[in-house]
Amino acid sequence: MTNAQILAACRSNWEYRGIDDASVREMLDELSAHLEDAEAAGRTGQDVVGPDVRTFAAAWARARAPLPRRVLRMLCLGAFVLGCLLLLTCLTRWTTESAVTPGNIAFWSVLGAATVVWELRRGSLGMLGSWGIGLCVALPAAILTHRLAGDTPVFSVPLWAAALLLLPGLPYAVADVRARRNGAA
Repeated sequence: MTNAQILAACRSNWEYRGIDDASVREMLDELSAHLEDAEAAGRTGQDVVGPDVRTFAAAWARARAPLPRRVLRMLCLGAFVLGCLLLLTCLTRWTTESAVTPGNIAFWSVLGAATVVWELRRGSLGMLGSWGIGLCVALPAAILTHRLAGDTPVFSVPLWAAALLLLPGLPYAVADVRARRNGAA
């Protein structure tokens, strides 16, 4: 296995495990340096990572970002997205309250579940993939729920709830934007 293949396998494993972009780049840089040092010393990449690259990458990912920390990050970013959606809904309708209907609940629940499943199985989904899942899976679920349950609001959410939902995920969102900007530079 070449050094490029080892790096690619580790990258995909770390992205699959939900390690943030900045940490993945840092880990890849460190691993690349170790692989180059080993190559200069006359050793192979297998000598550095061992016989199973996936086991090596998984162990490093667990050490770098344990499951509780990744779950906390995912929950905070989920709340951030909900806060953005609530804020956008209130701003586009020029209201201080947003009525939540069964169709809304079905759409966002199915979209969230499908996105999480896709991310866990395939890795990065991206904005276009998210729109595709929304149109192919979540929209039919919302239409079916609307037809079965009607359009009666289940509850209303005030505008100030958007700020409460945005706050926990804001540091993670800012860190991700900065990491992408620094990675592009």
